[in-house]
Amino acid sequence: MENETLFNEDAEPPGTMPGLVAAHDEVTNFFSSSENNTQPSPAKSKPERLYFPFKDSPRAKAFRKVFYPEITRIEWFDWRWQLQNAIRDAHTLDAIIGLSDNERQAMMNPSGDLPFAVTPYYASLITGLDPSAPLRRSVVPVVDECLHTKGEEEDPLCEDADSPVPGIVHRYPDRVLFLVTDICATYCRYCTRSRIFGRQHQCFIDTAKWERALDYIASNTNIRDVLLSGGDPLTLTDDKLEWLLSRLKAISHVEIIRIGTKAPAVLPQRITPALTSMLKKYHPLWMSIHVTHPDELTPEMSTACIRLADAGIPLGSQTVLLSGINDNVATMTRLMHGLMQIRVRPYYLYQCDPIPGSSHFRTPISKGLEIIQGLRGHTTGYAVPTYVVDAPGGGGKIPLLPEYAIGRDPDGLLMRNYEGRTFRYPDNAAESKDIH
Repeated sequence: MENETLFNEDAEPPGTMPGLVAAHDEVTNFFSSSENNTQPSPAKSKPERLYFPFKDSPRAKAFRKVFYPEITRIEWFDWRWQLQNAIRDAHTLDAIIGLSDNERQAMMNPSGDLPFAVTPYYASLITGLDPSAPLRRSVVPVVDECLHTKGEEEDPLCEDADSPVPGIVHRYPDRVLFLVTDICATYCRYCTRSRIFGRQHQCFIDTAKWERALDYIASNTNIRDVLLSGGDPLTLTDDKLEWLLSRLKAISHVEIIRIGTKAPAVLPQRITPALTSMLKKYHPLWMSIHVTHPDELTPEMSTACIRLADAGIPLGSQTVLLSGINDNVATMTRLMHGLMQIRVRPYYLYQCDPIPGSSHFRTPISKGLEIIQGLRGHTTGYAVPTYVVDAPGGGGKIPLLPEYAIGRDPDGLLMRNYEGRTFRYPDNAAESKDIH
């Protein structure tokens, strides 16, 4: 049960200065294609507890006081308000973080299809004057995106080639990827699917396309596992998401449904009690959460993840290895330990995919192996993700490990442990012995 003290504070009075939501009317309406243009109800029309299921952290409160003085706590914690007021232009962002010349040039002259958007909540995490700050680098464009290097492709994983019907990627025998939307609350600059955001006349939130995808899943009895992704499925309304879940649940051979999302990190307000109450009806339901850096592990994200876990949803993390952002053992250890504390099991550490303009994010493979070696044995095994390369050309995820097996001798297998010490396992055929 939620702590009653979360709902007892009075709403803040409106400020005297306009907030940074003057561009509100220019923001794309996320809901025109996903619901019947329903706007959030007036903040005071229902009891506050229905709209305010989070604590108001000192950081967010201070940020809101400076940059959004007319916005109440209740509006701030309304996930629809966060989406509708996502920051999309250089002028608004500059007023908050003070863009560098590099960032300003990139935002004024975008190099590719990937749009820029960041929720006001996430903007509160990237304030400061340092353009090299980890979260800032991961979401704010820089001119390095214009540099395309050898081996980079718009669709490096060849997902389009493995798409039998729109929205479905069927690469592995018993599972499919179901792309249900092309909308994210905040766009990561290293996004593997950046290509889909600029495609004209391709709306993923389309019932007819969803029906074709569902028909494909229903007609392939070897499919037992469906991963909802996009875009971010949690940008859909509860009704739309439940419609998809109920249709998938009705397919007898679908045993597991998974949701891939970054919402707990960039839009934790989305994880409402109403959402978790709905999701728990569709077990076994799993969730993979995209997490980049320990700075994302805020009280708001903690509340969101614990709420999901309390609903019986197993949570796993997916982290992309990024140069200068999280590519050292100390940072990755803090991230994995922090995730464990909020009941998220580290799942995958991904090598950054070679999309166009991503060279400034990519690390050598040796760096990923170094991080795994720095985790394995030095912390609990639950906190060690699997390091994978999603093979260019459609080869799927290939796990990589440091060399722990170092050879053989007549007496067995020689292995090196986390301390660098060598041990022998008697990996030979058993010899018959007369025990009488």
